[in-house]
Amino acid sequence: MSDLSDIRREYTQGGLRREQLPDNPMALFETWLEQARDAKLIDPTAMSVATVDEDGQPFQRIVLLKQFSDKGFVFFTNLESRKSKQIACNSKVSLLFPWNVLERQVAVTGEAKPLSMLEVSKYFMSRPKDSQIAAWVSKQSSKISARQALVGKFNEMKAKFAEGEVPLPKFWGGYIVEPTSIEFWQGGESRLHDRFLYEKQQGNWQIDRLAP
Repeated sequence: MSDLSDIRREYTQGGLRREQLPDNPMALFETWLEQARDAKLIDPTAMSVATVDEDGQPFQRIVLLKQFSDKGFVFFTNLESRKSKQIACNSKVSLLFPWNVLERQVAVTGEAKPLSMLEVSKYFMSRPKDSQIAAWVSKQSSKISARQALVGKFNEMKAKFAEGEVPLPKFWGGYIVEPTSIEFWQGGESRLHDRFLYEKQQGNWQIDRLAP
């Protein structure tokens, strides 16, 4: 067994205090996301999406946040993917934004709800053409024989859609995760991290400090 116990560092970039917190957690999320982008972090919109299958087995994967508002967090995916099938069985999910360089994390719990066809189509048409074609090619999460089969299908579909717009696949869509809780974690010295939990109760957000 490899011993990693001596890999550690102090978290010294700053703290988070109750008086700094807005009433609406999405306002703080927007500020932190802007700061992650200003810091030139790689993939600042990357988030882990955790789902659970019918046997209670958790799964995680990284996807990109594409929109957010007071209503929630939006991502897009193949509707026949493993994550989509699991959401169909259990719509409760968790998101995690790991902004490690800034010594920050944001953890979200909530319910994933399908987006309307209009919302999905509007976003799909904004994607680069090769990304649109890739959506047609990949039967996400299914087993394939080799990468060359995927590349060959991509080239075939690229030729098919060489002229005109790429239509929206019926099996492609998106979700909005409507949050029930949002936790903000800021690293602190001596492992005395600052953690604040927003929980939605009767339409309002309650704020509590959590022990590190």
